[in-house]
Amino acid sequence: MEEAQFGDYVEIHLGKTIYEGILLESPESGIVLLKLDNGYNIGFNKKDIVKIKIIEKFKENKKKFEIKQDKNKPNVALIATGGTIVNRYDSKTGAVHPLSTPEDLFKFYPEILDTINIAKIEMPFMKASEDMDAKDWKDIAKLCEKYLLDGNISGIIITHGTDTLHYTSAALSFFIRNLNKPIVLTYSQRSGDRASSDANLNLQCAALAAVSDIAEVMLVGHGTSNDDFCYAMPGTKVRKMHSSRRDAFKVINSKPFAKIFPDKIEIISNYTRRNEKAKHFIDSKFEEKIALIKVYPGQDPEILDYYLKKGYKGIVLEGTGLGHVPTNARKSWIKSIKNLIDNNVFVVMTSQTLYGRVNSHVYTNLRLLDSTGVIWAEDMLPETAFVKLGWVLGHKDWARDKEIVKEKMLENFAWEISERLGEE
Repeated sequence: MEEAQFGDYVEIHLGKTIYEGILLESPESGIVLLKLDNGYNIGFNKKDIVKIKIIEKFKENKKKFEIKQDKNKPNVALIATGGTIVNRYDSKTGAVHPLSTPEDLFKFYPEILDTINIAKIEMPFMKASEDMDAKDWKDIAKLCEKYLLDGNISGIIITHGTDTLHYTSAALSFFIRNLNKPIVLTYSQRSGDRASSDANLNLQCAALAAVSDIAEVMLVGHGTSNDDFCYAMPGTKVRKMHSSRRDAFKVINSKPFAKIFPDKIEIISNYTRRNEKAKHFIDSKFEEKIALIKVYPGQDPEILDYYLKKGYKGIVLEGTGLGHVPTNARKSWIKSIKNLIDNNVFVVMTSQTLYGRVNSHVYTNLRLLDSTGVIWAEDMLPETAFVKLGWVLGHKDWARDKEIVKEKMLENFAWEISERLGEE
């Protein structure tokens, strides 16, 4: 009988119990690993296995996938930057690896080509999103500029890891001014080898968003845990709210631009309309000496002194509730915050509740904090405020004037501040 090899689809017999799946390489000689049809791996002790029956031999497909162009479909540029969506399962090892070429993405998800042509593909880098920083945001913005200037390209799709996707979407929202066509960021929470992968629907919906009338930086992803529709979400008002659910991203203190099905778009809220004649420009100045600090009970304010000594230019605080910090506590923050501001370090207040807005007038403690010169960031998400502060302080002519910095932080550039919240 032929011996099973890694990558073969097999049955593993444990007496009367039979498991089916793909045979994987194992790091331990006495263990046999199997990838089940539901995407999960299971290990067996070799001595417990009665037999391994081959159902289908592994066949490696080395044929290059060809992206066909249809002159009747609109053209879209795709920028692949990394993350689960551009990873594939290795049937021999059970590990997940980046695709060798961006074209391979459409081998796994060909449905995106039903409505658009992928006319241009860029792969500036392959990074997990937690490894990205402001330089990467600038590089992506620069690539976007190339295709915003291209009259043959209807829109841009950016594939990206999920963990810091909302930082990138906020950065592009500020970096790219007067946008003339859609820029759509999308993702996958689960790799393409899993039956529960969210990549296919996300890409189909991203394709429709990219050729729509919505000239915004938006994040497109599952609206529910089912494969029924996606939301097109404002780049500055969205946040990852679950570590693994397919509908991990939610719009906070606002509404999605649209609800997107594989074959149609339903508009939900206001947006900037596509205008090919709009004179867009890239403004990606960014000050990296900024910090985002979460406030917690009993926290020592000496952490603020550390950032002052290190030459930081600005700090965003995630205060409690309406924007509180320890005030009349044993370790009060008021003196340290005042010292930061007196030394030309800008302090911006957001709320770790996420929903709702900060308010400097409700309690005496808040009024005392307000007297230090803190900038109250309305209902801005902490991550969005962090990115915006770096962008504002990157403009040295603005950063020299405290009033201008405050004015710019409270100017609504890209829907980051909601005029009115639902329950106010």
